Amino acid sequence: MSAWLVVSPILVPLATAALCALAWGRVPLQRIISLAGSVTLFVCGALLLAHVGANGITAAQMSDWPAPFGITLVADHLAAVMVLIAAVMAVAVAIYAFGDIAPERERFGFHPVFQTLMVGVCGSFITGDLFNLYVWFEVMLISSFMLLALGGTREQIDGAIKYAALNLIATASFLMAVALLYGLTGTLNMADLALRLREVEQTGVVTTVAVLFIIAFGMKAAVFPLFFWLPASYHTPAIPVQAIFAGLLTKVGVYALLRTFTLIFVGDTAWTHGLMLWIAGLTMLAGVLGSLAVTDLRRAFSWQVVAHIGYMIMGLALYTPLAIAGAVFYLVHDIVVKTNLFLGAGLARRLTGHDDLRSMGGLFKATPLLAVVMFVPLASLAGFPPLSGFWSKLVLLQASLEKEAYVIAAVSLIVGLLTMWLVGRIWAELFWKAHPVADPQGTAAIAPGTRFALVAPLVLLSAMTVAIGLFAEPVMQVAAAAATELMDPAPYIEAVLGKGEPPPTAVVGLEPAEVRP
Repeated sequence: MSAWLVVSPILVPLATAALCALAWGRVPLQRIISLAGSVTLFVCGALLLAHVGANGITAAQMSDWPAPFGITLVADHLAAVMVLIAAVMAVAVAIYAFGDIAPERERFGFHPVFQTLMVGVCGSFITGDLFNLYVWFEVMLISSFMLLALGGTREQIDGAIKYAALNLIATASFLMAVALLYGLTGTLNMADLALRLREVEQTGVVTTVAVLFIIAFGMKAAVFPLFFWLPASYHTPAIPVQAIFAGLLTKVGVYALLRTFTLIFVGDTAWTHGLMLWIAGLTMLAGVLGSLAVTDLRRAFSWQVVAHIGYMIMGLALYTPLAIAGAVFYLVHDIVVKTNLFLGAGLARRLTGHDDLRSMGGLFKATPLLAVVMFVPLASLAGFPPLSGFWSKLVLLQASLEKEAYVIAAVSLIVGLLTMWLVGRIWAELFWKAHPVADPQGTAAIAPGTRFALVAPLVLLSAMTVAIGLFAEPVMQVAAAAATELMDPAPYIEAVLGKGEPPPTAVVGLEPAEVRP
């Protein structure tokens, strides 16, 4: 049963994509299948997290080939949490798509391609092998390129070409790093690599390979200076596609960095993690300054995706139990908030007819419900207590002060203040000022049949943001358990390879209580 739970995050969206493809000419049936598959994925994610919480790290060997020779899938707290939160976003986006995706885009395969994207996302989270991580990245790249280009407008094609070209560079770097690592160790199983890399005498070569992985995963995560593809492309596709991209795709890159730089590349943390600390600070500053420099709402949110990736990399770079827990907490918070913001931006555009903040306004009077549900993610983005953004930033700030990393602490505070400024400007332009031409038509402009589909996901995600903030302790306990497993790789290695001597870099004896703020 445990093996099926580990495999289910791949099998469920794969089966859903296949069924949607079989129903190619029947769009209403595709919608039902897509939503049912997303809900099933959510149930599987919840069961997987409960299983990991009760039984510990669980590994499954495909076709009974033992590790490290076969394909290994592994679920620990981090992987299970990521699968669960990805499933929630899939449900929200699938519902929103009912009211937003144009029928011609649905007929050209939106639903099967969207579910294929979820296959790549979930496969990346539970794989225990670097080459298979590369395979899942390719699945994500191909499906995301198709979603970007779906519709065929000039702006979409331009964004898709930029996105694909730069991500192919990241893929080439990833494949080169994988090849070099295999040449050094003779294995690509991540648990096996954690043991074998300590036997490699050329430590300088290992550090060089680690930098290649920082480049590859850093471009996927959109860190400084490899982020320019994101604000150039994320605002071009349909709103549901933007939302799932902003919520999940860059976070897969962050997840890959968290996994590899706590399990595999821990031999020279002074260099590798010190480099990532600089990257984190520059990413935060570049993202927030970029968001302040534009007036297009979706471009501003795209730059904010970049800025807040820096906070997660900051947690990894500090490399303490509390900092890693903060990074995991921030991942959960940011996925929910960014998805919600892009969905809300799409609805605001639909109501006002514009993306430029200077041409928008009057929404508080026209649609009070939208004002309420948009206030929550905006306030959480700015870090207002007691919402989720406040707690995640507080944990990372405390971790940086405990490690006496005062420069990155100051940067995080400055970026937080600038984000508050941005949020205040967006709120004033969207809701407080009158529409510059005429009052927007409000929800009367939305067909009654689609109104629920457009509003319900925003309400759901805003409620999640409030719940994470009000019940931060249970979320922090899960993040602490994930941090404990990341900082002490011995249980992960044992779950995959069986009993064995833990690597000398393992931090033994950590308890989740030690990483609570």
